[in-house]
Amino acid sequence: MQAVRAPIAAVIFDADGTLVDSEELGLEVLAAYARECGVPIGADVDIAALRGKSMASNLQLFARLLGQDLPADFEQRARARMAEAFQRHLVPMPGAREVVERLTVPCCVATNGPRHKVELTLGITGLLDLFHGRIFSAYEVGSFKPAPGLFLAAAAALGVPPQDCAVVEDSEPGMLAGLAAGMRVFAVRCDRPLPPEVAARVEWLDRLEDLLAAVPSR
Repeated sequence: MQAVRAPIAAVIFDADGTLVDSEELGLEVLAAYARECGVPIGADVDIAALRGKSMASNLQLFARLLGQDLPADFEQRARARMAEAFQRHLVPMPGAREVVERLTVPCCVATNGPRHKVELTLGITGLLDLFHGRIFSAYEVGSFKPAPGLFLAAAAALGVPPQDCAVVEDSEPGMLAGLAAGMRVFAVRCDRPLPPEVAARVEWLDRLEDLLAAVPSR
């Protein structure tokens, strides 16, 4: 007999690729700049391999491929280019505002990105007002996905036990972090095959709005 699950009491959203359509756009800009700096990756670089990773880990990958350190200002220049692309092209994920507004339980954003980036992307897409005081950055918590610390810190701030939280993610590192935190994990817009042991433990959403069938909402 399948165990009866307790009702979900809080929702923790990833930002890039989950609430805002920034994941592909930002990584394409990052990869293009890396190529300009001599990193030997083709124009058809597998962006999925970079998805959900911290900037630091992607820069380490570029340095290994380059065979030497990246320019000292690489990250600063890359983030400036990404911000410019966001200002021009960024849009929210379909249904993002409707889903958040209809939830009747607390929710927040927990991201591997720095606070200034997520505030920029949520602001551009008109979602920032939905998360006032409820944005958690791995840079501030000191724990990056796939480690569970970021999600555990978010749950503690919301005052909800981890096992009563739902995580909404589009990347494998984020899903692993949610599972490690003991939370229910909902996978949305994940276009890279997951390891079978991960895929079997997450709940799939065809679209973000499908979350409302599983979480208390109005």
